[in-house]
Amino acid sequence: GILAIATISCKPIYQCGQPAPEKSGMASKRLKAIVVERDSLCTTLSARDNEIGLLKDDISAQKEKIAELNQMITDIEKKYNELSGAKLSEAEQFNLALKQKSQELEAKTRELENKEKLLAERELALNELRNVIARQDSITKRLNDVLRDALLGFKSDELSVEVKNGKVYVSMSDKLLFKSGSAAVETKGKEAIKVLAGVLEKNLDIDILIEGHTDNVPIKTAVYQDNWDLSVARATSIVRILTVDYKILPTRLTASGKGEYSPRATNETPEGRALNRRTEIILSPKLDEIMQLLKQ
Repeated sequence: GILAIATISCKPIYQCGQPAPEKSGMASKRLKAIVVERDSLCTTLSARDNEIGLLKDDISAQKEKIAELNQMITDIEKKYNELSGAKLSEAEQFNLALKQKSQELEAKTRELENKEKLLAERELALNELRNVIARQDSITKRLNDVLRDALLGFKSDELSVEVKNGKVYVSMSDKLLFKSGSAAVETKGKEAIKVLAGVLEKNLDIDILIEGHTDNVPIKTAVYQDNWDLSVARATSIVRILTVDYKILPTRLTASGKGEYSPRATNETPEGRALNRRTEIILSPKLDEIMQLLKQ
């Protein structure tokens, strides 16, 4: 603490340090002693005043130092707050970016999962389709082998069997089936149709297209207006034999004629025209299962 100093009056009869007036006797001695003591107190007081002045100066200097330190602290706090705000803002930006990227990742992950699921479904459907096609090809091959064996008794220029585009083509020449300009089936042709019907009766999953063809030599009779008319009539004659005589379901059969417009060979030679005059029985496995898979 600060030492409290009593206030001493410094208004002597004479100033401190001045010689006291001479007196006589005991009073004079006593006065001298008081003056000496008073001088000592005045000296001590002056020293204390100097100490207090120095202390006040030191306190003022310390206050200034404290003020400087407070200002420095204020500046530092301000800078710290600015830096903290900037860091916080940057952190928030990174947090927002991270959140957006996380959401984007989740969306991409869901999209990938959906695409992987769709891919798996399509691969499964494709494998099923391949299996169906393989079964169809197996049926076609077996049917081709059976027909070849069954129709061995006919000459190659009368009848041929081949597999094309996943179907079995039985091509019968007009020499085997019809007389020129006629749609009535000949006896030997009926024998071939009978053999064919026997195979079709045992293979119910086969669709049958009867397709008539002619050469390009024009025809016009009281019955048939042109080759196209004749080709359709010949196909229809075979359809009737199969449905009436051998009870092949009509829903399995289609009759069509292409006239001269789908030749197998040139019409410039007798041999080429002979190849073009034919009726094709096109046998194809039912495509219902394949179509169902394609719809899916």
